[in-house]
Amino acid sequence: MTAEQRPSARGGHPAGVQQPRTVRTADGESVAYATYGDPEGTPVVVLHGTPGSRRLGALFDRAARTHGVRVLAPDRPGYGRSSPWPGRSVADAAAFVTPVLDDADVDAARLAGFSGGGPYALSTAATRPDRVDGVDVIAGATPPTVGGDAPAVQRLIATLATRAPRVLGGLLRGQAWCAERLDPSFVVGQYTASNATDPVPDRVAETVRADFLEAFAHGRSGAVTEFRTTSTDWGVDIAAIETDVDLWYGTADTNVPFDHARGLERAIPTAELHALDGADHLRTLVRSVPEVLTAGR
Repeated sequence: MTAEQRPSARGGHPAGVQQPRTVRTADGESVAYATYGDPEGTPVVVLHGTPGSRRLGALFDRAARTHGVRVLAPDRPGYGRSSPWPGRSVADAAAFVTPVLDDADVDAARLAGFSGGGPYALSTAATRPDRVDGVDVIAGATPPTVGGDAPAVQRLIATLATRAPRVLGGLLRGQAWCAERLDPSFVVGQYTASNATDPVPDRVAETVRADFLEAFAHGRSGAVTEFRTTSTDWGVDIAAIETDVDLWYGTADTNVPFDHARGLERAIPTAELHALDGADHLRTLVRSVPEVLTAGR
C-alpha cells in the first residue's frame, strides 16, 4: 500500500485521492501532480494554498466528475513530493505548471488558484498566455501594492519568513505535529471565521487536514519560500493579463479582506469580481467550486 492509498488517521480513504505522477522541469527538478474528476474531461489546473498540496484537488473531485472536468493538481516546489526550489519567485510559476500540462498532453487549460495559489495562477497567465485559457482566483493572496495592509498575523509570518526562516520552519513543524494528532478542526480553524454558523462537512475537513499534512510531508521549504515571496513584489505584470480572470472572494474572509479583492479587480483589466456573501476563507472555496468548474465553458 502506497502513502497515497493509505487510510486517513480517522479511518477510510480521503475522497478522490489519486496516485501522483512525477514530471521534471527544464532544470531537472521534480514536480508531482495528481488527477481528479473525469479523466477525459476538460482540463483545469488547481493550485493549492500556502501551505498546501495536490490533495486539495479532492475537494473538486465530485463536481469535476459531474461537470466533465479533468482536474490536474500539482504540488508546488517544496511541498509534498515536489523538489524544493528556495530561490524561486512568483514569476517562476510557469516553470512548474507547464511540465504538468505537457505530461498530461494539454495544450492550454484554465487555472484555478486558491489562497496562496492565486498569485501563481495569475503569474502563469501573464508569462505564458499561450498555455492558459482563463483564470479563477479563489480567495487568493493579492500583491502587496493592492488593497492595503495584510492582516497582522500574515505580516508576522512574512517577517519571520524573511528575517528568521528557521524559526518559521520550526513553528510550521510544530503545527504539522499537532495537525497529525488532533481533530481536523485544528487545521480547519485556520481557514474559517470564528462566528461562522454553518458547519464544515466532514469530508471537507478531512481533505483540508490531509492537504495540510502532505504539504509538510518532506519539509517546510515550500511554505517558508512562499510566505516570503508573496509578501514582496511579485515581479509579474498582472495588468498585462489578456485572458479572462474570475475573482471569487468571500465578504467575511478574515484571511484576505474583501477590500483587497476590489483592488485586485481594478488592477487586472480582464477581471470580474464575484462576491460570496458571508463566506469566510474556506467556505469561499467550497461554495465556488461548482461555478469555477463551469466557468468559461
